[in-house]
Amino acid sequence: MTTVPTVESPALAGLPGVRHAFFTRAGGVSTGVLTSLNGGLGADDARENVLENRARMARTLGLEPGRIALPWQVHSADVAVATGPWAREQAPHVDAVVTSTPGLAVAVTIADCGPILFADPEARVVAAAHAGWQGAFKGVAEATLVEMERLGARRERVTAVLGPCIRQASYEVGPEFAARFVAQDADNARFFEPSGKPGQALFDLAGYVVARLTAAGVGTVDDVGLDTYADEDRFFSYRRATHRGEADYGRLVAAIALM
Repeated sequence: MTTVPTVESPALAGLPGVRHAFFTRAGGVSTGVLTSLNGGLGADDARENVLENRARMARTLGLEPGRIALPWQVHSADVAVATGPWAREQAPHVDAVVTSTPGLAVAVTIADCGPILFADPEARVVAAAHAGWQGAFKGVAEATLVEMERLGARRERVTAVLGPCIRQASYEVGPEFAARFVAQDADNARFFEPSGKPGQALFDLAGYVVARLTAAGVGTVDDVGLDTYADEDRFFSYRRATHRGEADYGRLVAAIALM
């Protein structure tokens, strides 16, 4: 049985009946700029490579290959409930997936955006959300909590963990970007600091996501603190690939399951 390296959160690892993983780029069969554990069918990769990579992820979680429900992500705040996996063509166009079905991982793909894994082990409800700046701004984390509550979760019991994503030192943005956040809430100015270039700022996506989770009343909020842009050995990065003029970029997977 082939398993692959992962990043885990102690806050989730200690919960009974819950398995999770923030997968790295290591341990797969993809090649070139997608080396090696590309989890995204949207990349220019052979389908059989991606399916083998996902099978290795499933086995690492202690699941049968194919037991991972991944959405078709659209940078929204929309959420779906999964009772089984979908084919990519039938996947809901959402950015978070919730389940109460044992033996099924819910997951999202990322390549700088923030993956959030949620669990209420008492209610036996878990979720995965894709929180890029757009999804975070629109409220994907809060919408995920609402959907979890419909299945019996209570947000004060929920553990939510932000995984590897682009960090402030690597995330330079323009004045219009910062103005959008400050217009939403003047207090959001604290998530920006000067980059040293005229009119440019560095955005703390992780800090923004963690603050919204905390304000939403999540019982335990954790952040693994890893930068996808800066750590090329372990993580894919859309922004790094763009800065280098590379033709494509791999997708990381974050997944959580009830056992």
